[in-house]
Amino acid sequence: MSRKISLILLYLALAIITIIAISPFYFMIIMSSYRTQNLAEAVSMLPGNHFLVNLRTVLDSGFLLYYRNSLYAAVVFTTISLLLCSMAGYGFAKFNFKGNKVLFAFVIGAMMIPAQLGLIGYVIQMRVMGLGRTLWPIILGDVASCFGVFWICQYVRGSLSDAILESARIDGCGEFRIFFNIALPCITPALATLAILQFVFSWNYYLRPLVTLSDPRLFTIPLGVATLGTRYQTDHAAQICALALATVPLIIVFICGSKTFISGLTSGAVKE
Repeated sequence: MSRKISLILLYLALAIITIIAISPFYFMIIMSSYRTQNLAEAVSMLPGNHFLVNLRTVLDSGFLLYYRNSLYAAVVFTTISLLLCSMAGYGFAKFNFKGNKVLFAFVIGAMMIPAQLGLIGYVIQMRVMGLGRTLWPIILGDVASCFGVFWICQYVRGSLSDAILESARIDGCGEFRIFFNIALPCITPALATLAILQFVFSWNYYLRPLVTLSDPRLFTIPLGVATLGTRYQTDHAAQICALALATVPLIIVFICGSKTFISGLTSGAVKE
């Protein structure tokens, strides 16, 4: 009986936490179905009748183009970031080269430096390289994430046994084959976690696109949402509708990556 009561209390607590977690998204959808003038009043818990009008306003503003730009930038950014961070983290964890500790300390120290400090120099660099009118300035900026390198390095040290690597070298495997065929499958949960974090970071980033992108055809969703409205009034209802649509890919990414994230953290490795 006590076990049943504990389970009931546990499920009740989880239900309350779930309701609290999803309530902002629910209210965002509800608010997107009202006029901007109604948002200053007490909004009902029930949806209004202005959602299709707000949706048309969002689509007419070029939101699908912003969607495509954000999706392209986030996917390319995440892919390159995973490759660079995994290779660097694996190198720091499994190769004792000269200056390893010094370089790794530099990586950790770089995490404490705000990225905004180098923003002006970065914009000038992109213009000198001829990338000012492309999406590459918002892709290359944080692609070599110091946190990503640190995260992969710590995970490799704790989950990837040296015995596997030595066995592969004895069998004649090259270092690149060991990395892609042995190391990466063993650190899949770490890669899934980093992929979710990097995708969300790129999808939501506002400052660097605001500074580096001047062509409206290259705007991402954060910039597109900020420009919704007329010359004299910001359409907050349409903005909330756009934000609700922009949240869908993040939910899909988390659902697709959560299974890998919570799966066996040391699958494929052996105990020393």
